[in-house]
Amino acid sequence: MKRFPTGLYGRQRLQFFPAPFRAPLRSFAGLVFPWDGDRVLVADIRGRGWCIPSGRVEADESSCEAVRREALEEAGAVLKDLQYIGCYHISERTEVRWADCFVARIDELVEIGMKEESNGRRLATLQELPEIYHLWNELTQMVFEHSHEILERQACLSKRCEAGVRPDC
Repeated sequence: MKRFPTGLYGRQRLQFFPAPFRAPLRSFAGLVFPWDGDRVLVADIRGRGWCIPSGRVEADESSCEAVRREALEEAGAVLKDLQYIGCYHISERTEVRWADCFVARIDELVEIGMKEESNGRRLATLQELPEIYHLWNELTQMVFEHSHEILERQACLSKRCEAGVRPDC
């Protein structure tokens, strides 16, 4: 299994645990990596800057429902092929929280739902992200790459299955 480095966000310590690991507690937030080919959708969120759609999980929704909602509100993205890829363990002093992470393909881009939160959206390549992403470090880079690898693997398996060939990728 791939090992991910520890990251920092202010005073918070971030660790990423890839699927099939599941958080032992209900996630307080969800994040989604929405891809369109080799480009990922990021939103310019007020107070944060360019980042993937993310946000708190409301009391009446699952983390999966939360990321679908956040993608629509922050980036105007309708998602397809949503898949859980792991979770962040976020700790600061004695407080511990979990955030579920998903990857998806963009089905459609529509009007951004929460214009008071989002200044806009853009599709960016992995090479462009270090210059624009609000929190770029080794951990962030590895999780972005991990999310894209999962989609690539899915596409490979789908193509081989459609062709009636034994998947080996």
